[in-house]
Amino acid sequence: MNKLLEMRNITKWYGDHLANDRVDFDLAAGEVHALVGENGAGKTTLMKILYGMERATSGEIAIRGEVVRIHSPADAIRHGIGMVHQHFMLFPPFTVAENVVAGREPSRQGWFDRRRAEADVRDLCRRYRLELDPRRRVADCPVGIRQRVEIAKVLYRGADIIVLDEPTAVLTPLEVRDLLATVRHLAEQGKGIVIITHKLHEVMEVADRVTAMRQGRVTGRLLARDTNVEELSRLMVGRELASVVRPPARPGPVVLAADSLFLLGEGGKPKLNHVSLAVHRGEIVGIAGVSGNGQSELLRALTGDLPVDGGRISLLGRDITHLSVRERRLAGMAYIPEDRQHTGSAGVESVRDNAILGHHRRPEFQRCGWLRGRRIDREVESWVRRFGVRTPSLQAPAHSLSGGNLQKLVFARELAAGAPLLIAAEPTRGVDVGAMEFIHSELVKYRNEGGAVLLVSSDLNEVLALSDRILVMYDGAFTGELSPEEADEERVSLLMVGGVRSG
Repeated sequence: MNKLLEMRNITKWYGDHLANDRVDFDLAAGEVHALVGENGAGKTTLMKILYGMERATSGEIAIRGEVVRIHSPADAIRHGIGMVHQHFMLFPPFTVAENVVAGREPSRQGWFDRRRAEADVRDLCRRYRLELDPRRRVADCPVGIRQRVEIAKVLYRGADIIVLDEPTAVLTPLEVRDLLATVRHLAEQGKGIVIITHKLHEVMEVADRVTAMRQGRVTGRLLARDTNVEELSRLMVGRELASVVRPPARPGPVVLAADSLFLLGEGGKPKLNHVSLAVHRGEIVGIAGVSGNGQSELLRALTGDLPVDGGRISLLGRDITHLSVRERRLAGMAYIPEDRQHTGSAGVESVRDNAILGHHRRPEFQRCGWLRGRRIDREVESWVRRFGVRTPSLQAPAHSLSGGNLQKLVFARELAAGAPLLIAAEPTRGVDVGAMEFIHSELVKYRNEGGAVLLVSSDLNEVLALSDRILVMYDGAFTGELSPEEADEERVSLLMVGGVRSG
């Protein structure tokens, strides 16, 4: 095996917290090596050490058999290592070509040579089968295209070792297929690819080898052809996973109603085109759709972040169309936003403070305008234990949590509100299979106890597994409503791209 990379006996301490415990990891040229594990298992920490964003407490790294010291991303890039982060690092106002060459811009007589940059990016994309328009502005690109731009960036810098951190977390099923094909092609070109992911079916489809981690340690090293999803799940979470039991719904009165919501976009084209829906007590209503077809605008309109140009929204029979975000929350709306980093949390603030955002005015948490610290600590500690949020302490900044643990914290906060309505957007994005099982069971439990859930997810399997009714959105309008009995992946996928329901 032609080893590009060897990480030997890597250990990483954060104070009293052991993130990596004597981890060995290697990568060969021309292979895809999946790194899987629970949130907080140490996967991303290990790869950040490789990329120079963190320093190991002990251990060594060898590139092509030679021990190297990597103290910064610049060192990593010099050694042919590139990393595509879960949250993209692009300049939206710039073109694709400008983003790809940023920091290594071709010049002519001291000036940026735009024509050469575009030609270089075009040649790069042709070589690696990346369909990109060098002149297109990144701000106008969908998520899947932006990810290709990130991959082109690391290839432009000469990376032979490419780390993809949760690469499919925000992609549609079609974009996932395109990405996996790109990954296989890169491996065929001799690149070594590391994929950090929780999506085990994708692991089985694209990976050659798999390393599983739990609580900072390696629990298994396997050839993908010799394992299966069930075994990988056990290695990740240390137990068998149970299927979520969802008894038949018993819908009660309407909790949320939207009547003919209309929102005009740029150029006079509607973003929401007379959208109507109703969510009852004791049911989960799922919305399926390809990203960019109005789901985000609908969520923002329902939660008060975006005023509509027409229509009416009511909660428990009360007109809330013109209420603020805070007033809607006080009226009985809980919301798990699709962007946990920018909308769902304040990264520089503590885990504790993030856990009580929106709850801090509750009588049990404050007295005469002063927060009751001990009472808050006890409550938040119980949420952290119940939802398995792995954090060094309640005082740690929220941005220090892994993406999956931050998602669990936001989910815990919103569920603890006890609101009659929960709007859940991408509730399991970036979480491991064990956490996904728990979140799904909690959503069903909430629904069984009379809560109303509006679920919006780009994971079609999640929508199919949890929903009592499915609404399919395309081009700012609903193209169909399906019951669980008539919904299947093929039928929903057809409606998602504007097809006509048959039968």
